[in-house]
Amino acid sequence: MDYFSRSIRRCDQCGIPLYSKIDSACGNCIKTPPFFDATFVSCNYSAPIDSLVLGLKFGHQLHMATLIAGFLEETIQNNLKHMPTNPAIFCPVPLSRQRLITRGFNQSLEIARPINLPDGGILIPDLIWRLKNTLQQSSLHPDDRQRNVRGAFFTNPALAHQIQGQHLAVIDDVITTGTTLNAIAKLLKQAGAVRVTNFVFARTTWH
Repeated sequence: MDYFSRSIRRCDQCGIPLYSKIDSACGNCIKTPPFFDATFVSCNYSAPIDSLVLGLKFGHQLHMATLIAGFLEETIQNNLKHMPTNPAIFCPVPLSRQRLITRGFNQSLEIARPINLPDGGILIPDLIWRLKNTLQQSSLHPDDRQRNVRGAFFTNPALAHQIQGQHLAVIDDVITTGTTLNAIAKLLKQAGAVRVTNFVFARTTWH
């Protein structure tokens, strides 16, 4: 089975699989457009793919980050043609200080590091800070997820000036509802970003 099939039609904005041959966006994104402009994913989050992410995050199998990065790099390169401009800045979804101490590493940053970025792109690991130690989004009811990340993210004051007028790309391991990525995109847009694109390894197939 081809777990990385490029023939899957996906919502242009959140990356969820589409079953309509006409629409380019899912019902949720049409009803409530997110702050991010596009999401490109490598695969669906299902067995056995989920073992790569779980091994990295909870099994401390850091070599999985390099493997995931390879797939994500291919996704980035394959989708540059769909974007008006190449992203100038790449940044990982940050962890809170407490979560970082507990886990020992930020899986999104470890995935981002090995990626050969497109021309003109740079990785800024600490562009965004997560000052609130939020609960795991996957453990929450969808109605509670927005409250969980409200006020969690801030731009690094020393680097915020680099956001103005730029196309930014956010790197993450898994997208479920997109609530975390939407909070980050809102923050970046408020800081002057003209476009925010998400590059995510795996997409759950439900909101």
